[in-house]
Amino acid sequence: MREVHLAGLDLNLLPALEALLKRRNVTEAARDVGLSQPAMSRALARLREVLGDPLLVRTGSGYALSPRGQQLSAQLITALDHVKAVFRDPGFDPAKTERVIRIAGIDTHTLLLAPPLMARLAREAPGIDIRIVGYSPNIIAQLETGEIDLAFATSTTPLPPGARTETHARDRLALVLRKGHPMAKRAWTPEDYARVNHVGISIFGDAGSDLDAQLARLGVKRRVALVTPHFIAALAAVSQTDMATTLSRVFARRFADQYGLVLKDPPLPNLDLELTLVWSEVRAADPVLAWVRGVIKEIAKDVLD
Repeated sequence: MREVHLAGLDLNLLPALEALLKRRNVTEAARDVGLSQPAMSRALARLREVLGDPLLVRTGSGYALSPRGQQLSAQLITALDHVKAVFRDPGFDPAKTERVIRIAGIDTHTLLLAPPLMARLAREAPGIDIRIVGYSPNIIAQLETGEIDLAFATSTTPLPPGARTETHARDRLALVLRKGHPMAKRAWTPEDYARVNHVGISIFGDAGSDLDAQLARLGVKRRVALVTPHFIAALAAVSQTDMATTLSRVFARRFADQYGLVLKDPPLPNLDLELTLVWSEVRAADPVLAWVRGVIKEIAKDVLD
């Protein structure tokens, strides 16, 4: 059997072939595909050359299919249906979708966003499961390969080309102390950051942060006595010591009564904290991920804004 190479075929002939085999009439086939009759006649001549068969044979009453034409007529309907399916919008029904979505995040996202997200999915997409996973240094590669579908970040997180982002909600930083802290009732200055020990939040174990960079520009250096990747652990540590921490106001307010905390505005020029969702350009058109991103955006605005 002679092997056929797609690169050497004129696939534009397929619509003409389909119409000719269906109509068995050059004029009617030309009308179906929007060609002139001479153009369809040329297409038929080319098809006869490529396939090595007359396909349509003139009879006293018109045209009849050759044996090869009859065989192709049955095959072509199925083949073209498969080809068209490649380019057809697959559609998306959340209620019928079964999928595991992996999102890189930390405890703030799990505690603030996961409960309303799972409640929404239970109503609208019960087959979609969520896995909140930790960050790793190769997170961008994980996004590109699909090992991770989405990742939470802040607007200041540096991202390489090929990563798409969208800011979903805006929060503010809060200076958090325990009730009864010796400095809880006074108005803080930047220099006060150097007068107490702090709990720092770091995903990768490094105590440095945007906050330290802001303080450095003001000539202030704080001592970070405890570094943890968990925001809830920072609040727990502050609640039982004279340390302070600076983190999401929405998150701290959620647990202020439980831990006996006081929230203050930090004496800093920039208190904005934006929640951003990151995904790879490779999966930007995935309808399931696009829908989940939209749901997260709505929930984040409700919870944070």
